[in-house]
Amino acid sequence: MTQPPNQPPHGGFGAPQDQPPGGAQQPPAGPPPQGPPPGAPQQPPAAPGQPQPGYGYPQTPPPAADNPYAQPTQPAQPAYGQPPQPGPYGQPQQPGPYGQPQQPGPYGTQPQYGYPQAQTQPQFGGPGLPGTPPGGGGGNPGRRKLFVIVAAAVAALLVAGGVTWAVVGGDDDTGKKKSEAKNKDPKASASAPVNPGDGSGDGNEGKEDLNEGRQPGESKVLWYKEAPKVPGSGGDAPGMWVEGDVAVKAAYKELFAYDVRTGKIAWPAIKFPQKICAATQTANDEGKIVVAYKDGVKSDAKCNQLQVIDLKTGDKGWGKPVKEEGLFDFSMQSNLVFVGDTLMVGRDQSGTALRMSDGKQLFVAGKKDEGTCFPSGFAGGKKLIMALSCGASTPTEHDELQQLDPKTGKALWTKKFPKGWRISKLYSVSPTVVYLTNEDKKKWNISVLKENSDKTRSEVVSKDGFAPECGSAILDRALDGCLGVTADDKYLYLPTAEKTGANEIVAFSLATGKEAWRTKSPLAETMLPLKVENGSLIAYVSPSYDSGGRVVSLATSGSHKPETLLQNPNGTSKIESGFYSKDVDYVDGRFYLSTTSITGSTGQQKLMLAYGK
Repeated sequence: MTQPPNQPPHGGFGAPQDQPPGGAQQPPAGPPPQGPPPGAPQQPPAAPGQPQPGYGYPQTPPPAADNPYAQPTQPAQPAYGQPPQPGPYGQPQQPGPYGQPQQPGPYGTQPQYGYPQAQTQPQFGGPGLPGTPPGGGGGNPGRRKLFVIVAAAVAALLVAGGVTWAVVGGDDDTGKKKSEAKNKDPKASASAPVNPGDGSGDGNEGKEDLNEGRQPGESKVLWYKEAPKVPGSGGDAPGMWVEGDVAVKAAYKELFAYDVRTGKIAWPAIKFPQKICAATQTANDEGKIVVAYKDGVKSDAKCNQLQVIDLKTGDKGWGKPVKEEGLFDFSMQSNLVFVGDTLMVGRDQSGTALRMSDGKQLFVAGKKDEGTCFPSGFAGGKKLIMALSCGASTPTEHDELQQLDPKTGKALWTKKFPKGWRISKLYSVSPTVVYLTNEDKKKWNISVLKENSDKTRSEVVSKDGFAPECGSAILDRALDGCLGVTADDKYLYLPTAEKTGANEIVAFSLATGKEAWRTKSPLAETMLPLKVENGSLIAYVSPSYDSGGRVVSLATSGSHKPETLLQNPNGTSKIESGFYSKDVDYVDGRFYLSTTSITGSTGQQKLMLAYGK
């Protein structure tokens, strides 16, 4: 049995899973470079109507040699984790030539390949792709799509009539009046304050009482904030942090801080000179974050200006620009991650590590192997992980994954993958769980690595398709950061992809890659795993257009029946389901929901919503 080119010495790629081809990436703006150096990552032209890819982004590989270890299974997200939409892959396929049990190959005792699998994973072109709204709202795509179309039309009429759609909504399809959609003059609410549209005030003028009509057992809206006005080009709203009694949200050129209970201003808004373009997903151990903003207003402005912020006080720490390292090192977008006292500033083909305590440069993670390998993504947390794209358009083309020493940049181990397989996302940093895609073969693979090693511990084997929400390939340069996938020391938790109705959360053993247990959503909507706390999995059940969402808890041992922690009110379901590009968190009994992107359309847009008891 022959091996694919550049087969790694340890671990296999298990049951590679079917997937349709991915979307193109956005290029750096401004005058294009004269061409990459020999061996630099290359990309073919994008399809008509799609943005052209830039150097250093996930690439569409040339046709690879047949992989005897691959098997047809379900598709998953395209490179860099764009969550897909439901497609025509819901029926089982006939097994291919590898549909019979095989003898163990060079990968030792890893799962056998070639099990005939049902095609349930949605195809590419999902919420994270250009031209389509990011995933959010309810779990039924058809119904959500219809609602979005109707909502857009009604919103235009309401704006023309002087009504704020972000709060009031409209009648439901049965003709009954909803509590958030009234024809009378709206009244102020001390229990659910909203701001006047600049992202900062406590807003008592001209807004509905969002808790009016709340039913027994439903949570209440603690507070609700509308987004600041942005120009037609829109703006980013990356990051949402809850630190003690303060909830902090980035939006366009500002950073806002609210009291978690009342929504009142916790500290004055911080205004940045230009658009915010990146931020660390989490705070460090001292409760500090780093925000990156553009160095100018032009379309080719670089995302290279850094500022440290203390979440508790709003005080600024050090701030500095970070320079590019080399001709093809673009900083149009940046990816910021923490590992201890190290901040990694990832770019298209490089990364600069700074000491968080004082901003001093520690090292540059750049090209390797005589310029044939270039960094393509970083992930942080308990470890510093770097993905590399190597030998583009050569017979030795492949991707690599490395764990770096966060103080020196030295590679602690290197994992090489066969030609044609791309590192799309890390579903978990510790334990290290890698999501791989093969666009030519339309397959995917999820591999679990041994602790602090390049050796494969297990690979996920399943007949299901899975749909965590992994953001936009154009705006999201992070290697990690998917919403709807998490892991603990025993299991990997993934949400199944369903065209309609309830989905399931499946727990896979990290030791074997096999399914350990599964639980169905308590409603006919999508349920996404968020995190594991105190032996329980916290999950979010998406709202529909007429029913509020839920926060539920699933025991990771014993009975896995979902127990409701918060039942969000039906009266605000249209607002809750309207966060199409979203970030969510559940902290100290409160549920936070915020947008990650603000469009420049007319009318007031949502920024952040908080529920509690």
